[in-house]
Amino acid sequence: MALKANSIWSCSEAPHFHVGVPNLGSRLCGLRFVNKWECCCAPVVLAQAHRAITPVEDEKPIIPSHLDSSGAIKRSQNNTESSGFHKDLSLLPKPLSVTEPSSSSSDGSKVRVAYQGIPGAYSEAAALKAYPKSETVPCEQFEAAFKAVELWLVDKAVLPIENSVGGSIHRNYDLLLRHRLHIVGEVQLVVNHCLLGLPGVQKEELKRVFSHPQALAQCEMTLSKLGIIRVSADDTAGAAQMVASSGERDTGAVASARAAKIYGLDVLAEKIQDDDDNITRFLILARESIIAGTDRPYKTSIVFTLEEGPGMLFKALAVFALRNINLTKIESRPQRKRPLRVVDDSNKGSAKYFDYLFYIDFEASMADPRAQFALGHLQEFAGFLRVLGCYPMDTGLL
Repeated sequence: MALKANSIWSCSEAPHFHVGVPNLGSRLCGLRFVNKWECCCAPVVLAQAHRAITPVEDEKPIIPSHLDSSGAIKRSQNNTESSGFHKDLSLLPKPLSVTEPSSSSSDGSKVRVAYQGIPGAYSEAAALKAYPKSETVPCEQFEAAFKAVELWLVDKAVLPIENSVGGSIHRNYDLLLRHRLHIVGEVQLVVNHCLLGLPGVQKEELKRVFSHPQALAQCEMTLSKLGIIRVSADDTAGAAQMVASSGERDTGAVASARAAKIYGLDVLAEKIQDDDDNITRFLILARESIIAGTDRPYKTSIVFTLEEGPGMLFKALAVFALRNINLTKIESRPQRKRPLRVVDDSNKGSAKYFDYLFYIDFEASMADPRAQFALGHLQEFAGFLRVLGCYPMDTGLL
């Protein structure tokens, strides 16, 4: 397949400035598409492929002479914007770092991990699964956790993105695009909801329960059988704290067994969720991306918009199928600043349609040439494309 080489990346270095902390001299390599890409991942140069007229197996990477033995670009000392690359360039980054979760940061101090909620929340359990010896930092809202990472108040954030019963956490999808953080890992957590009450209370005495709306929805059948009124709270652990502080014997909470222990409540019933296989997937977010490798299964997350035209979504998804890349998640969200797309219709006036952002997770590393060619091909149809992160897949459950 003929490849068209473009200098589509620009790389610049800027010092980190953060509130209340002097400049430490560390640097970020911010990568941005000059044309219509944005990327927050490892420095990967993608050769834009023409529309496939030959089998995609013909796409062969060519390592140019100006790469060193590790596959990295030889850059000048000042690391100014790249002036151009050899034609037919497809840079395949090598696994240059280990990305195992660590309980210590690079300077030897304990990792600080933000989560939404208060101690006893499922998000805190997910954070401790990823970083067992970390210092967890509770945040009142999801956005506060994003900002805590951006302002250098914490090192990482662990936030829910989807549940096997309740579906996607739309708020966090929107925040991924609003904030400039990178997905560096994921955590899958089995969620076992418990019915909690004050010491000595029987579950038949309860008239109402507090919990997060997702938790209440996941326990709909059990709570309906008990005839309990459901009341929404900001998070499950917060609901347990409210019950403990209220002292009302007819009020309970749906939360974890750990929350019951923390706030001095009794577990009146365990595993009250409607579906036993109740799993929540959490994302690990950081200021800097990791360098993807090929030594284990990796997942890449992207977001893009599509140009107007028939079959554009089909064409966009086909770039992955043609290269045998498995898609694990597809999510669409309306564009907030461009909610409607107007299409001229000479017969009946103007037709209006929602305009969408598409979030996709696929099983391939950015060090894999298949992923590079797929994203290069996708650029033909995308109005905007951003890589949110490339990270090892989590196959273990707590």
